[in-house]
Amino acid sequence: MLNRITQPLSRLVERYLPDPYIFVCLLTLLVLTLASMLTPTTPTEALSIWGQGFWNLLQFAMQMLLILVCGYMLASTRPCVMALNKLATFARTPAQAIMLVTLVAMLASWLNWGFGLVVGALFAKALARQVAVDYRLLVASAYSGFIVWHGGLAGSVPLTIATPGHFAEAQIGILGTGQTLFAPFNLLILGTLVVVMPLLNRFMLPPTEAQIIVNPEKLVQPEPQSPPASPTPAERLEHSTLVGTLIGLLGCGYLLHYFFVAGGTLNLNSVIALFLFLAILLHRTPANLLNSLQEAIKGGAGIVIQFPFYAGIMAVMVKTGLAQQISSGFVEISTSTTLPLWSFLSAGLVNIFVPSGGGQWAVQAPIVIPAAQELGADIARVAMAVAWGDAWTNLIQPFWALPVLAIAGLKAKDIMGFCLIQLLVSGIVIALLLTLA
Repeated sequence: MLNRITQPLSRLVERYLPDPYIFVCLLTLLVLTLASMLTPTTPTEALSIWGQGFWNLLQFAMQMLLILVCGYMLASTRPCVMALNKLATFARTPAQAIMLVTLVAMLASWLNWGFGLVVGALFAKALARQVAVDYRLLVASAYSGFIVWHGGLAGSVPLTIATPGHFAEAQIGILGTGQTLFAPFNLLILGTLVVVMPLLNRFMLPPTEAQIIVNPEKLVQPEPQSPPASPTPAERLEHSTLVGTLIGLLGCGYLLHYFFVAGGTLNLNSVIALFLFLAILLHRTPANLLNSLQEAIKGGAGIVIQFPFYAGIMAVMVKTGLAQQISSGFVEISTSTTLPLWSFLSAGLVNIFVPSGGGQWAVQAPIVIPAAQELGADIARVAMAVAWGDAWTNLIQPFWALPVLAIAGLKAKDIMGFCLIQLLVSGIVIALLLTLA
């Protein structure tokens, strides 16, 4: 029954969903139009805000590019290829492969969202080398694990409100992770999704004759480059294991100090550093690392061109008050019981235009916090509702799928038919548990 829904939906998406660059262009035109029509902002002012905000995500765009490149370089090392292939041997059937990649991606995303995106995509490729399974659904299943990130250890909203000095401290104080991440309702949502998502993905598996199988040879990592027979002094340095080992050990030594002495946490920068220094160490020679880099960088084009457009969209949504209007509209129809539900749904809608957890909380907190206080609702639950809403619609937001698609070698339209079903089912689960748990 589920296949009868997903197969025509996948064909429909493949036919009509454009490249993510076209999506962000259309989204830009829509936001500029809505801001000019629904807010006091004139078209000229909206255009000016868009242009000025175009560069607000340069640091984040570079981080996303680096996590893609460094994650790929790490995965292409011989030890990592062997480890991923070994883990992939636990899946002997297509159904097992789908469920295993979902669970691994969910665990990795719960630890850190950047880690989850890269690990999920790389493990999907490793499984595709071992098991003949629909590659589109395999990658979509890996991406579906990303849904738990905002309820996990790197969730920006719960970590923000647990940090002394956060911008809403005067209103709500410090809300520890025991009230948010490790609250029973949040653990129940996580536990339910860990059961539901792998089973859902498994039941979306098309019949054998309808599956798209990738030739495993196309997914094999290139072999390390051998040094030339009569190397020049420069070539000796490029193929020197001493250089790679020393730099890799220096970086790993710093990370050990950062985590175990300085008390550092697993954030986006530390994940990038971990990927990079381990890649340098395990590739052994600079030549091997640079060859891997040449392969990795090919998938970063979408990030480079699209993230500035999303920065401009976010600026228009926030500075014109359009995002606040959307959130306020949902809050106005809420009660103390339904406020988490409407906060979740409004966050999911706003996330289409403002795909940033921290940025979205800055937009919605001034609206949902006073509403929660006035209605007597649980502020911690409302905050997590915003967090889950942000994570929820990432399933259909190409912004976050770009690294996964780049590593897997697919286009957004290849996986979005499956992601729509995942969006519907996970949305029902989260909404019900936020309201009733």
